Amino acid sequence: MITLKRTDSSNIDFIKLVQHLDTYLKVKDGDDHSFYNQFNNIDKLKYVIIAYQNNIPFGCGAIKKFNPETMEIKRMFVSPKGRGKGSGTKILLALESWAKELKYTKCVLETGIVLPKAVALYKKNEYQIIQNYGQYKGIKNSICFEKHL
Repeated sequence: MITLKRTDSSNIDFIKLVQHLDTYLKVKDGDDHSFYNQFNNIDKLKYVIIAYQNNIPFGCGAIKKFNPETMEIKRMFVSPKGRGKGSGTKILLALESWAKELKYTKCVLETGIVLPKAVALYKKNEYQIIQNYGQYKGIKNSICFEKHL
């Protein structure tokens, strides 16, 4: 059974999952990894979801304030053993629910075009492609999304 836990970025399970995520992205991003990595600090994330199966952490995601109406989805990851079971959607929906509870009306996110399964996850969950925002403007390997909650 999958359980979801709300926490923050000081949680050791989250820190370990993000280390796995960063190792994975370093390979997928190649030479672009250092550019993307600079925007993925986790030291002050207040809203983190961790997915567990049999008390073993296998997935995570976070939200952080982007503007007064919008939360940005960050650090989405499901370990290879946990993929293909709808866990990414469960984490994403839990983050959206939390954003709504906090009175935000929209979520945005950036992912890489080298991550087709991530792109498919967001499209499946009704995220719409938007112009690349902020630091991702003009970055060919980035794709940005939004969803009105």
